[in-house]
Amino acid sequence: MYPTRNSLPEHVRSQANEILNKHLAAAIDLHAQLKQAHWNVRGPAFIAIHELFDRISVEAEAMSDLIAERVAGLGGTARGTIQLASERSFLAPYLLGIGSEQQHLSAVGQALATFGASSRTAIQEAAAFGDADTADLFTGISRNIDKQLWFIESHNAPD
Repeated sequence: MYPTRNSLPEHVRSQANEILNKHLAAAIDLHAQLKQAHWNVRGPAFIAIHELFDRISVEAEAMSDLIAERVAGLGGTARGTIQLASERSFLAPYLLGIGSEQQHLSAVGQALATFGASSRTAIQEAAAFGDADTADLFTGISRNIDKQLWFIESHNAPD
């Protein structure tokens, strides 16, 4: 940990850095998965879904930036290289060779749902070890992920 005038005790900042870096890896992976879907989607609604994946990828990239900046602000080191993201992401690997809109929507939806569930757990963890600001950051991220998941799931017609 780097020296900082942040008033949180070092053990709290250290715990926050661990869950933040865990989610940084997954956010970087999520961004890459969204770009994979964006580049490879095919089907009658191509342009709408292609643009949707691109817009959501921008949101994922912004989330990774928020997470990394919180790490740095707490005196930690943001572990945001592609190599580390690949090793540490908790998201399932994105399947290559898929092309249909529904396959990509399903894969992206699953990645968003997994990230959202982990974000909600992070809210509880951060609150439990005494970092209300990190809990709040994850609350905002969770809300944004839920919105993006809604956009993805809205492409499935109800029965």
